[in-house]
Amino acid sequence: MPGDYAEVIAKLGPGKGIVAIDDDRLQALDLSPAGQLAAAALLADQALLRAHDLAPALNCIYDCVRGPDAGIVPTDVLSFHVDSAPVEVDTWLCTYHGACSEGLANEEALRKVDQPAIRAALLQEYSGVDDAGFTEFLSEHSYDLHYAPVSTAQPFAFGTFSLWRIATQWPGSPVLPCIHRAPENYPGSPRLLLIS
Repeated sequence: MPGDYAEVIAKLGPGKGIVAIDDDRLQALDLSPAGQLAAAALLADQALLRAHDLAPALNCIYDCVRGPDAGIVPTDVLSFHVDSAPVEVDTWLCTYHGACSEGLANEEALRKVDQPAIRAALLQEYSGVDDAGFTEFLSEHSYDLHYAPVSTAQPFAFGTFSLWRIATQWPGSPVLPCIHRAPENYPGSPRLLLIS
């Protein structure tokens, strides 16, 4: 896509973690013509999603790195996972700058809670037996939403400037949810991400 998205990030200035960028802030940036093209595209994409009754959020992700206390089953966005909701909904995602998300075919993934060693460790954490209460425990902690790739898996990149409609796990969904993960990005390599 035309436009200088790196300039948009540079004009936002330094930051830490995930910073939401509203329309007013984006429009107030002092940008070159190439930067203005990028900002206009960001605003137009959000307007398009809002016209379809979605609630897009534009984020500058300055850093997203797994902490040392991730636990037996890391439940952050860096782990392959599915999004879940109690009602019919999809996730929309587009990376404009920086490392992009990855997807994994359902047949190339195993739920982590179904792997015997991990399940045994989670049962110890639960301090109970493998019953309905344990299933609820897994759900409450989102452990049941996280996956591991099989040894022959070939994750695919979402790329940049592609708006992905990601199937979500919800009761009665006619399709399997999309297994995906965010990339690790370290300070100095920010991402520009639209999500709804």
